[in-house]
Amino acid sequence: MKFHYVLLFLLHHHHRQQFFLFVSLVFSPLVRCGHHDYSDALSKSILFFEGQRSGVLPRDQRMKWREDSGLSDGRSMYNMDLTGGYYDAGDNVKFGFPMAFTTTMLAWSVIEFGELMPPSELRNALVAIRWGTDYLLKTVSQPNRIFVQVGDPYKDHNCWERPEDMDTARTVYAVDAPNPASEVAAETAAALAASSMAFRSVDPGYAKTLLRNSVRVFQYADNFRGAYSDNSNVRDGACPFYCDFSGYQDELLWGAAWLRRASQDNSYLNYIEINGKTLGADDNINEFGWDNKHAGLNVLVSKEALEGNIYSLQSYKVSADSFMCTLIPDSSSSHIEYTPGGLIYKPGGSNLQHATTISFLLLVYANYLDRTSQTVNCGNLIASPLSLRTIAKNQADYILGDNPMGLSYMVGYGNRFPQRIHHRGSSLPSVKDHPEFIACKEGSIYFNSTNPNPNVLVGAIVGGPGEDDVYDDDRADFRKSEPTTYINAPFVGVLAYFAANPS
Repeated sequence: MKFHYVLLFLLHHHHRQQFFLFVSLVFSPLVRCGHHDYSDALSKSILFFEGQRSGVLPRDQRMKWREDSGLSDGRSMYNMDLTGGYYDAGDNVKFGFPMAFTTTMLAWSVIEFGELMPPSELRNALVAIRWGTDYLLKTVSQPNRIFVQVGDPYKDHNCWERPEDMDTARTVYAVDAPNPASEVAAETAAALAASSMAFRSVDPGYAKTLLRNSVRVFQYADNFRGAYSDNSNVRDGACPFYCDFSGYQDELLWGAAWLRRASQDNSYLNYIEINGKTLGADDNINEFGWDNKHAGLNVLVSKEALEGNIYSLQSYKVSADSFMCTLIPDSSSSHIEYTPGGLIYKPGGSNLQHATTISFLLLVYANYLDRTSQTVNCGNLIASPLSLRTIAKNQADYILGDNPMGLSYMVGYGNRFPQRIHHRGSSLPSVKDHPEFIACKEGSIYFNSTNPNPNVLVGAIVGGPGEDDVYDDDRADFRKSEPTTYINAPFVGVLAYFAANPS
């Protein structure tokens, strides 16, 4: 047996004195890969986004097996340019909700950890953000309308074809006022506001454009409250893929919180103070991802509560503390499930999305605590910033290969990684190698093949193993083998931190 976790806590002694104690948690036998090259993993995690690009690819495109795609998006239905943006996963649909969240997390990674990145990788990260924001600006360019999706997911999923070949319907899904689209609009506002901060020092003009549009799209989100999937013309395309299952209220607070941080406008501070209870900020929902922003919201707002000592925001800090305590196995309030090998696990597909987002929040909150010389009181123990970072590091190391399978879940990193990922462009021969058109059903032979994917989607993090730490390298098992942009985006920040602080 090997010790996978070594957590450093400040524990309450029975005489109420505090002392340091190393707590080792025993998990199942692991295959350790030794010291990880976090800088290499960081570079690859950013490169992945080039493989997800839609639209006209630039001359400096590094993922050479990709070509231009989706060049008519928006033209037939609305006579406008909706090219660009990202395909969310292994298909060829552009879902606005997860794309906006992906962009927010890339920007937050740069805001918190950009100074730790090598200049070349910071540039690459900003390019990845801008590929998202340029598209998002198009989706909100018409007054009182937001474009929320391009591509019919049912027709797309019925085919296995390269994005360069796709001939399925490029249906455009739009919401017009006074119909609601609060979660997509507010997440888009968050993405634009966060990105304005990322670009402020390198392109102030672009940063102002992003912030100005963020203000406008947030007004749409707040003025016409409701879920975008409540609109009958959108529901059939968005659901069940990216319906808002947790409600739109958390996105309203999330968008306002980002506008507060980006603009320092007191009206947004008032918004998150006044609307916190009515919009469920203190519901203590211990999740963070494209659908549920609660844990991320509480960490984000806690920065100002900690550093600005604003009493009216203390409830957000209390919720953030509570979330951190749920992650610590020896805490009396622990209820996050770990696999035998030590991976944070939540039921459902694409489990590594939870490991990457939670690891990101652990590192961000640890930094906020460090700057204000604070810790987290979990009742029976007090967690230090170091203990939070240790949990995050173990999650990162698990993903990179320190797991019972001895497998890196990042494609192209390490000696052993998934070879048959659920991804159309990666699994079909490239246009360079096979210039002839491959029609919808003609790609099925590649989907069903047991051969490794011919095109390596470097940096892609797959959905990951099940609760038993087992991963079958099976293209058909999309819950485990499909990469997504929102798994990778927060991991960019995680890897930036550990590349600069490897031990």
